[in-house]
Order: sequence, then C-alpha cells, then structure tokens
Amino acid sequence: MTELSVKERHISNVVDKLADDIVDFTGRLVAEPSTLANEMSVLTLMEEELSRLGFSPQTVPIDPAALKNHPGFAKVPWDYKDRYNIVAVEKASGTDGKSALFNGHLDVVSPEPLSLWECDPFYPYVRDGWLYGRGAGDMKSGVAAMTYAVYAIKKAGFGFNAPVTIEAVIEEECTGNGALACLHSGYDAEAVLIPEPLGPTILTSQVGVLWFKVTIMGKPVHVLSAQAGTNAIEKSYSLINALRKFESEANRRDIPDAYREIDHPLNLNIGIIKGGDWPSTVPAEVELHGRMAYFPGDTYENVCRSITGALEEAAAADPWLCDNPPKIEFYAFRSDGHSVPRSLPAFDVLSLCHKLLTNVDAEEYICTSTTDLRTFVHFGHGQATCFGPVAESIHASNERVNIESILHTAKVYALFLARWSGLAE
Repeated sequence: MTELSVKERHISNVVDKLADDIVDFTGRLVAEPSTLANEMSVLTLMEEELSRLGFSPQTVPIDPAALKNHPGFAKVPWDYKDRYNIVAVEKASGTDGKSALFNGHLDVVSPEPLSLWECDPFYPYVRDGWLYGRGAGDMKSGVAAMTYAVYAIKKAGFGFNAPVTIEAVIEEECTGNGALACLHSGYDAEAVLIPEPLGPTILTSQVGVLWFKVTIMGKPVHVLSAQAGTNAIEKSYSLINALRKFESEANRRDIPDAYREIDHPLNLNIGIIKGGDWPSTVPAEVELHGRMAYFPGDTYENVCRSITGALEEAAAADPWLCDNPPKIEFYAFRSDGHSVPRSLPAFDVLSLCHKLLTNVDAEEYICTSTTDLRTFVHFGHGQATCFGPVAESIHASNERVNIESILHTAKVYALFLARWSGLAE
C-alpha cells in the first residue's frame, strides 16, 4: 500500500490532535534534571504518564549480579540502588502482526557550565518553533514522541496484532546497562526503533565506543624546590600525545566501506582531568578520563589492548613513567559498533511511512557515536535502527529540538505500528 488508508488517515489526525500533549510532555520531561544517579524524578514522571494514558508500566532494575557475566554489561564504580528502567507492554489483540519495541533514554549529560546557557537548562521554553533545554533533543522529545505514537493508536480505537513495548531507560549516555537489563529481562521485539535526535533517517552503522581512566603518579614537593619533585600533570602531556597519535592512526587503517566518505570518523576525547590540590605544591597525582571510538568489526578487547600498548610505549620513553608506570583502567562504555543492511524489512516500512508524509525517502545515516542500538543489534533478535526528531547543540549549551520534527516522528511511528504490528479493532 503506497498511500494512506482511511484508518491511517484517522490515526494521523489523532496524532495532530495530540500535538499539544506531546510538546507538553516533552517539556515536563526536560524539567527533570536527570543526570547520572539523579534519574528518580524523571522515572516517576514517566511511570505516572504511562499510567495516566492507560498503560501498565513495570519497573526493571539493573542488577549487576545478574548481568555480570553478560558480554555487554559495563562495569562501573557506582551502584544501582533505587535506579531502574520503566517498561510498558501492549499485548496483542490479533495474531497477524510483528512485534515492535520503542526504546528511549531518560538520562542526560551535565549542562555545565551554566553560564553559557541563555536560560536555566532545566526550564524548558519554546521560541520560534524550537523547544529549549538540556535533554530536549537528546532525547526526551523522542521519548514523548514514541509514547504518544503508541497512545494515538489506542485513542484512535485500535489495538495491535502483535505486542508493542514502550521502554524508557537510564545510562544510555555512559554504559547501556539500562537497555541491557531490559533485554535480559525478556523485553525484545522483531523491530526496535529508537528516536535519537538524528533526524528522519535510517541508521545502519555506528561506531564502537569505550571509556578509560589513566592515573599518573608524580612526586609532591613545595614549589620552592620544584626541580626536586615530579609534576604528575606535566607527565600527562606525553600520554595525551600518544593517545592523539593512536587516534590519528586508527582513522587511517582498516576503514569499513560505510565510513570511507566520512572525514575523521573515530574521535578521541579527553573529557576529565583531575589533578593537584594546591597552586604551590607540585601535584602528585592526576587522572585522565577519556573516550575513544572504533570501527564496526573491531572489538572492545582488541582496542583496550591497543590503547594500553600505546600508553605503555609512551611511558617507556620517559624515565619517570618507566619507573612509575601509569595505571590504565577501562570502565563504563564497552560498546562494539555495527553495520546492518539498509534493505531490512522494518527499515523499508519505516522509510515508506516517512515518504507517505513527505514524498521523499528517509536517508541513510552513518553514525560516528553510539546509541542503545548496541544492545539490540548484538544481543537481541530484531531489526533495530534510529529515527527521530531534529535537534541542535546536544551535549552543548542551549540544546534545542524542532517541535514539528517531534510531531513528525510521532506520526511516522504510529503509521509504522499500523503497518508493521497491524491494527486490531
């Protein structure tokens, strides 16, 4: 069917009537400052909204003891007490559809420094067709869109011919353990859609990502005899240079076809430096925390070995570091990349639903970061991709999302359900 049916036009009209509710819910989600370990208020809001819309939400904890041997579980230095995910399943009323799962993350990155924001990052506001606030794009607008897409089918008077799951998770920004816990608890589907703010595109490839920490020891002395000490911060320079060399070399070898047209697809980031405690004391210790990407087909274990080798080689060239080798640790993200065919059936249905509304096919997206797709592609059984709103300045100040694109995402998702999962009356 290459045009909207009467039922689909009705569903599309219902989404239009829910526009104010979708934008309102986005704003309420943004107002909850759900940074790492501060997700309780947004989880409560999500659970309450699902209940208000007639769903039956369940909590899914992240249990390190149950997940510790899973190859996708990311070990972390924090705990999971009172931290969980929210899942709601609409059971099938018929039998001739395919199951679907919408996954969205509720966690956001820090908005610091606040001085760069025009307004409080957790005070959402609308201007010129954009909604502003931390997490507005990445990805609370997507969570609102997917939730109301499923609700629109119900409000239009239909059920589904296969189960449909709404899944709101935590820790997408640092581990993926939220989505993994849900999958481990049995939540999976034949199609998985994630409304990341990458626009109305079909994501087919994403890089692997890992986090690491390097601890460098120096020798503290009073600055009056600085030459008798060893400055740990200054000793970090050669190690950062070695990591930059590693990054440069990684971008020149074994490039998969999907990434050949992208300039510098693998990015290193030194995201945290902790060192020193007094301007007049030579610092005795420094920590570097970094993120490195790697191509699909490479493995977490191999890249960890390569980074360790590069740092050890740099340390061996420095007499102090040779005698006092840096400590290298890997934690949080351990996310291998992937590439899947653009021609998968679920992708074709999704693209067609977009085309029915816009008269153009959805473009393919090759991603240089990671998403929760990592869990479903590597460990699930369905066809998984991202398709979502249009956002700007994600992970930066004055983050914003285009409101029309939120509504478009909701409408495409609702039409996808009508065609993929099937409508039951």
